[in-house]
Amino acid sequence: MSNNKPTQIKANQDVRQAAIQKGVKHWQIADQMGIREEAFSKMLRKELPEETKQKIMEVIEKMTESGGII
Repeated sequence: MSNNKPTQIKANQDVRQAAIQKGVKHWQIADQMGIREEAFSKMLRKELPEETKQKIMEVIEKMTESGGII
């Protein structure tokens, strides 16, 4: 039998991809934002407002701009 389940696309793919490309872990982002890793993971379950995404992207960039993760 074939598996006919629809492909599920995760929310916030842009944030997820940015973290992967920069080599930043979710726990590191959460730590820099002053929240628990679990809270950050729950945030990513539903599409975030553009303003929130921008803040996360800034955290990712800040963590990697010096050539290494802080």
